Formats: sequence, C-alpha cells, structure tokens
Amino acid sequence: KLFLDIREKVAPWKKNNEEGLLGLAFHPDFAKNGQFFVYYTAEGMPRKSKISRFQVSASDPSKADPKSETVIMEIDQPFGNHNGGSIEFGPDGYLYIGLGDGGSGNDPLGNGQNLETLLGSILRIDVDHQANGKNYAIPADNPFVDRADASPEVFTYGHRNGYGLAFHPETVELWQAEIGPMGGDEV
Repeated sequence: KLFLDIREKVAPWKKNNEEGLLGLAFHPDFAKNGQFFVYYTAEGMPRKSKISRFQVSASDPSKADPKSETVIMEIDQPFGNHNGGSIEFGPDGYLYIGLGDGGSGNDPLGNGQNLETLLGSILRIDVDHQANGKNYAIPADNPFVDRADASPEVFTYGHRNGYGLAFHPETVELWQAEIGPMGGDEV
C-alpha cells in the first residue's frame, strides 16, 4: 500500500544516480504525533537536498498527507552525487543527518574538511523545537556549537559519502557506512 507519494518534488535517481528519495525516519513519538521525516534531493536547479517533516493523514493513519510538508532544512548541492542520505533518530531524541561532501571526485571544493559547510558531515538537530528563525534547534552540547568558524549543526565531519546511519543497540554508538574511493565500501 502506497504510504507517501512526492514524486513531483523529488529528483529522479536515474538522472544522476545518487539523487532521489534518500532517507526516512519516524519520529520517536510517531505513535502519538504521526510525524516522520524524509530526506530527498529536490527536483530542479539549483540542486538542493531537503529534510522535511510530514504528518500522517487525519482521515487515514495508514497514509501520509503529502500536503503536510514542512521543510526543516535545505542544503545546496554543488554536484549530482555524494548527497549521503541517511537520517536516523538517536537515543537522545535528536535527528542525525548524514551528508556527503557534495560530489564530483576527490572533494574538489574541500567540503569534507570545512566546518563552515554542512556538507561532508553528520548533523545533529532538535526537530521538536525551533530557534533562530529555523524549523529546528541546535542541541546545546553539539561539539562545535561555540566555535565561530563552524556550523553548529555539525556533529562529526570529514565524511566522503555516508549512506547508512545506525545506532548500535547495545553500546548506543553511532555507526555510518561510508563509500570509499573508486566505489570500494568501508564501514
């Protein structure tokens, strides 16, 4: 049964092979609030990735309401690859977002080592609160929250193109599957 159809908003993956609907995470209180989050590459130019909140339909809880979209965050993407794409709620209730370095080969823009950009990082945001004109808040204990030359959303950086996030069920460590050079997989 089709849950959510936002095809007209999402860039087709066949266009650049690494764009499209990239991640989905249900809110920890989904049973009560009916909220879930989607990470996708938006159709059109300039290239943008979006993290959006959606709500289940009031009339049919087995379907999403596609008109309920609230864009939480938009990220400019310089190329059609290395968008990352995994989103996951942590045991702390915050949303973790795995972003690739923005694409091309060998990170030509240096995003993976640049704390001032969101690209090449795992972000950690609070989607239950809003602050500073954004549809999210920054957790006070994020590692770069007090650093002037860093985006406070950044939790870790130096990533090429992480495609999977998961929290270990026993140790609660955050794990990310990562694409290595020349298509080799690293974990």
